[in-house]
Amino acid sequence: MTILVIAEHDNKVLAPATLNTVAAAAKIGGDIHVLVAGQGAGAVAEAAAKVAGVSKVLNADNAAYAHQLPENVAPLVAELGKGYSHILAAATSNGKNILPRVAAALDVDQISEIISVESADTFKRPIYAGNAIATVQSNAAVKVITVRATGFDPVAAEGGSAAVEAVAAAHNAGISSFVGEELAKSDRPELTAAKIVVSGGRGMQNGDNFKHLYALADKLGAAVGASRAAVDAGFVPNDMQVGQTGKIVAPQLYIAVGISGAIQHLAGMKDSKVIVAINKDEEAPIFQVADYGLVADLFEAIPELEKLV
Repeated sequence: MTILVIAEHDNKVLAPATLNTVAAAAKIGGDIHVLVAGQGAGAVAEAAAKVAGVSKVLNADNAAYAHQLPENVAPLVAELGKGYSHILAAATSNGKNILPRVAAALDVDQISEIISVESADTFKRPIYAGNAIATVQSNAAVKVITVRATGFDPVAAEGGSAAVEAVAAAHNAGISSFVGEELAKSDRPELTAAKIVVSGGRGMQNGDNFKHLYALADKLGAAVGASRAAVDAGFVPNDMQVGQTGKIVAPQLYIAVGISGAIQHLAGMKDSKVIVAINKDEEAPIFQVADYGLVADLFEAIPELEKLV
């Protein structure tokens, strides 16, 4: 078996989620090839070649892939993928945008957000917002799979010595174009990669009150997240949302402040190693998954906690 892993990157840096995806590929078994589709992404290809367990890196360097538009990348992956037993990508916005198109082009089913590899054709994935785990077996000639990064420990970023091979194929569908992007900049860690996450919910009451969480997060070296209720209420931007329709996180420490614990939110953070909940409602569902719970007014508890850090 030979497995193709789609690299997650920004043309400069190989994203950590790729290491988790390679870990999933390693559990399947066989040779692992990594596809880097971009423009001027030579540094990414070199980084991918050093990843433990990778035997070959395919570098598709073309202007058509500069912004990784799925309309252009998917045909490339489908063309290359015919020679592989499995095609894997991280279950990021990028992976979720590309792989369904690849599966359709190859006329196979897609297996989404696996959290465990049982065998080369059998995988586990969460359903019903993580309240049940489905075991899925596929007999497709090419298995197209997205990987939930939090389900697999990353492989080492160093230690490999894979060969880098150029891919000349260029697919420009001509049906979409990159207009621009606005990236949120922060001195705090990126939400999905942070070891500590402090999240606020509807109990924060308004956006200005998130300053209490920012102050605590800065002392802890943590990222700041939010529940969907807080995002929908306009307290914070949606790139901070943790949950089934937001970002999936699994930090060493997750502090949920003023979050009731709706199923949608729990699906995005229940794999955290230690969960601390602060809520004045002792019946809040969040306490059912919390390792430590504090029934208190958050506006009193957070300043006190900040003083102790």
